Amino acid sequence: MNDVTGTPEPEDVSALISEAEAFLASQQPATVPAASAAVNGETRRVRQLRAEVAEAALLAELQNDDTPLRLDTDRVRKRRKKAHEAARLHQLAQDPVMRAWQAARMRKLLVAGSMVSLALALTWSTAGVQVFAAEGAAMWSPAWIFAWFVEPFMSLALLVVVGAKAYLGTRGQPIQSKTLTRIEWLFLALTLGMNAWRHLPFVADEFSLSALVLHILGPIVAVAVVTALPIILEAFTGLDHGAPKAAAPAPSPSVGRKPVSAPRRTPLRTPGDQGSDREGDRRPVTPARGRSIDQHRADLMARIKAGEVDARPSAEAIRKALGCARETAAQLRDELKNA
Repeated sequence: MNDVTGTPEPEDVSALISEAEAFLASQQPATVPAASAAVNGETRRVRQLRAEVAEAALLAELQNDDTPLRLDTDRVRKRRKKAHEAARLHQLAQDPVMRAWQAARMRKLLVAGSMVSLALALTWSTAGVQVFAAEGAAMWSPAWIFAWFVEPFMSLALLVVVGAKAYLGTRGQPIQSKTLTRIEWLFLALTLGMNAWRHLPFVADEFSLSALVLHILGPIVAVAVVTALPIILEAFTGLDHGAPKAAAPAPSPSVGRKPVSAPRRTPLRTPGDQGSDREGDRRPVTPARGRSIDQHRADLMARIKAGEVDARPSAEAIRKALGCARETAAQLRDELKNA
């Protein structure tokens, strides 16, 4: 036996080396020999094919699931959004309030367009009237300058008449006055005559049809606007937009406060009905065209009994039959519906 502090023997060194080699060999992974893998068939190609088969099986299983097909793409969502928007816009367009707003907007646009056209037509004829009124006066002379004011003051007077008829037409009270009609035609005839006189045959030094047409174009457009505008506005006034939707119920009143009752409607009465109405039972209505609401109601019932008007007429039918205002016709229609 050797000392602890002495030099190790060769046998001891060999033993230590053998133990280290055995330890390192135990730590390395076990490998299948190539000859053994060839015998079992587990080659690289086999393992690759097995992976492909497993992948195909999983893909076939997932292909039977149509969940991805039920999902909306970005294009589908955009199209559905546009479809829902179009449906809501269509539903909104059927609302009586919306229809009334659209009619008022269109009426305002038409009135503005007609007034602009009328103003331009009268402005177009101003130059022709100035030449007629100046009668060859020198440029910038008093007669030449004052001739420019002939057409404007006639046009302003004409616009006053047309504007009044247009406004009252929008309020359901179109003016049916022969005097105003004569005034309109007088102004338009004067404008037309002063524009066309210098270009008429046997008056002009050299007759030109194109010059005559150009000079009478403004007055003709003015005549067309003045004639058509009251008719258009009266048609707008007679539009029936339908009954508005019922409003949402008001919240219940707080404790200690007396609820306010809704106004009562007066049932439609025949001329032979007896009984008196208490003050406040009947909604006050301004008499239309010199007749009270009671007279219109009695006249309507008589026409219904005679078969001249339907039992459930529209507001426009009532207005045409009685010649009353649209508000009065709407009230009589509502009374018939609630009767």
